[in-house]
Amino acid sequence: MENHNPVHVFATWKVKEGQLKNVLALLKTVHDQSIQEDGNLFYKIHQSKSDPDTLVLFEGYSSEAAVAEHRNSSHFQELVLGQIVPLLETREIVLTNPINL
Repeated sequence: MENHNPVHVFATWKVKEGQLKNVLALLKTVHDQSIQEDGNLFYKIHQSKSDPDTLVLFEGYSSEAAVAEHRNSSHFQELVLGQIVPLLETREIVLTNPINL
């Protein structure tokens, strides 16, 4: 049986020097299209206070299937993988399940 627990994604991106404006412009489109996905719960973008070239994306999806749908979307494939990733020094992705205590 498929896991229907919510999945939260934390993505930490270190943007190459001089590319922040370009990444943010592309990320605006990714955000706007991602929040329209059926399984998307939220898509929040944060900037490090100590290093403006470090972005942390905090995304919520209704299930693992919704994460897969997001990763297979044309905007993820074309914009994130095709255009944004080449502008990054590093990219770390952590998938989590929220714990309710």
